[in-house]
Amino acid sequence: MALAASASPPRRPAAPLDVEAVRRDFPILSTRVNGKPLVYLDNAATGQRPLAVIEAVRRSMAEQNANVHRGVHTLSEQATLAYDAVREDARAFLNAPAGHEVIFVRGTTEGINLVAQSYGRTTLRPGDEILLTTMEHHSNIVPWQIVAGQTGAVVRAIPITDAGEVDLDAYRSLLGPRTKIVGVVHISNALGTINPVAEMTRLAHEAGAVVVVDGAQAAPHTAVDVQALGCDFYACSGHKMFGPTGVGLLWGRTELLDAMPPWQGGGDMIHTVSFTGTTFAPLPAKFEAGTPAIAEVIGLGAAIRYLRGIGFDAIGAWEHALLERATALVSAVPGVRLVGTARQKAGVLSFTLAGVHPHDLGTILDADGVAIRAGHHCAQPVMDRFGVHATARASFAFYNTFDEIDALVRGLHRAREVFA
Repeated sequence: MALAASASPPRRPAAPLDVEAVRRDFPILSTRVNGKPLVYLDNAATGQRPLAVIEAVRRSMAEQNANVHRGVHTLSEQATLAYDAVREDARAFLNAPAGHEVIFVRGTTEGINLVAQSYGRTTLRPGDEILLTTMEHHSNIVPWQIVAGQTGAVVRAIPITDAGEVDLDAYRSLLGPRTKIVGVVHISNALGTINPVAEMTRLAHEAGAVVVVDGAQAAPHTAVDVQALGCDFYACSGHKMFGPTGVGLLWGRTELLDAMPPWQGGGDMIHTVSFTGTTFAPLPAKFEAGTPAIAEVIGLGAAIRYLRGIGFDAIGAWEHALLERATALVSAVPGVRLVGTARQKAGVLSFTLAGVHPHDLGTILDADGVAIRAGHHCAQPVMDRFGVHATARASFAFYNTFDEIDALVRGLHRAREVFA
């Protein structure tokens, strides 16, 4: 919850996290930008990589570079073992019931598109309804608009409140016999809102709908348990989890994935091929056509192990303290309007500063080495809901510090002076 402007900034929590030791794991954090120490507060866009991930990718490319699942030579067998081991890492990370339910994809966007085209396109009928929250990222809106156009289904928006929370009463009223799919972001990238996914899923299932969760912002910051959430599909991205770009995870229930047709055809997803017909491999290979992003998957496994080694209790405690301090200090800057004040929030602080366009603010902060995001954050319906074209967004990770938040606030005061 946002603190009042007069509240004192909170002190460091007694969380078992040695932030300075953690920072030494991330080489980019010691760099300088425009002659100033880098203050990286754009973690909702992409996380930085620890040495463990960098070394895992380097070792894969330098010492084990070969295709997987195809060769009997030593390099191929080594690459295959390293690659396949990550699926169990991912299964445990998501608390999925079975490893074959975890599909390697390019990221959250591809995962949702896969579900939309393979599940949605084959099950939706004219007049069926797809419910999406107003705070969804474009990656959980546009794929459903495309499939709605292909099937005659209708996309309907679930309203959000002035605080940036899902209006659960409105959601209940929208659910009905025509509701077939509900799409919900676990944590909003534009507002930081943590949505009640388990409750929304329960209500959706009572209406006979399946639930697709965009977990891109949740996976790096909180323990994800797909069994506790009760959802049917869950997608997340490696680069937001402090892993490589171009790789991610899609989890789905076995019975749904088994019934879905392949989305792409090619090598490694087949059982037999002839000109009279093709039979497909079982899960998960059915959805993993072609040569995969081998080094990137191996790097993702290293990122998962790194996160689990730190522990989400420690991560959550520290990031909550960062958010509280930032909320108190930023909201005290004259002219600041916070956008997104949900009672349950993750480490995302979106705001506007009177008289300063967010893009100008981002440029001024960058001159001081402070990296934030400025724009609509691929969430234009959110901007429309709050009557703004864009916001500035500072987003935090466990390697950020109180001093970095102070640097952000100093930059806001300097921007006010420049545009006075």
